[in-house]
Amino acid sequence: MEINATFYRTFKDQTFINWRNKAPQGFRYVLKAPRIITHRKYLENVTEEIQAFDRSASLLEDKLGLILLQLAPGTPYDIERLRTACLAFNNPQKIAVEFRHKRWLTDETFSLLKELGVTFCNPDSPRGSLSEYVTSPNGYIRLHGRKQWYSYNYSNEELQEIANTVQRMNSAGIDTVYIFFNNDFEGYAPKNAQYLANILREMSES
Repeated sequence: MEINATFYRTFKDQTFINWRNKAPQGFRYVLKAPRIITHRKYLENVTEEIQAFDRSASLLEDKLGLILLQLAPGTPYDIERLRTACLAFNNPQKIAVEFRHKRWLTDETFSLLKELGVTFCNPDSPRGSLSEYVTSPNGYIRLHGRKQWYSYNYSNEELQEIANTVQRMNSAGIDTVYIFFNNDFEGYAPKNAQYLANILREMSES
């Protein structure tokens, strides 16, 4: 489960403990990093904020999958700023980064992510199509919608295409692929997710 609420507000320790205790075996949370880190300070001088959030996230213990850093479109391209932010987390291998501007899609960026074991988030949106970049043992796909943000209904053919991408990532040695639909304004996400899950299940059984 990807929790977006942590982007907008802080939560008491007990909330994280409750999330952990209620999660079934094998369940994992992905927490979106607070917007003060990514959209207000643009990763600059955010060590204190990162460490505070990282401590809260650690209360999930084995139920913590990843922490998503979604960089704002206006974030200046500064590879050392990104490095410093990632290293402020206790374990950079628990981080995934979603870049909202193509200026970040460079060899230098991918080299840094691979060096630190940080997961590259592959978004599918009106700004760009889904890719298969991999920088860690994890895959991460966020499906925002193709022709329209957040309220796009993926066709069966498009979902089959996404399933093929996931299969190729698995074949390349990826341990876990996180897939989240962010096209929920018209309620399309649950239907699309169920259809994709069925495709992936059939592929795994064939």
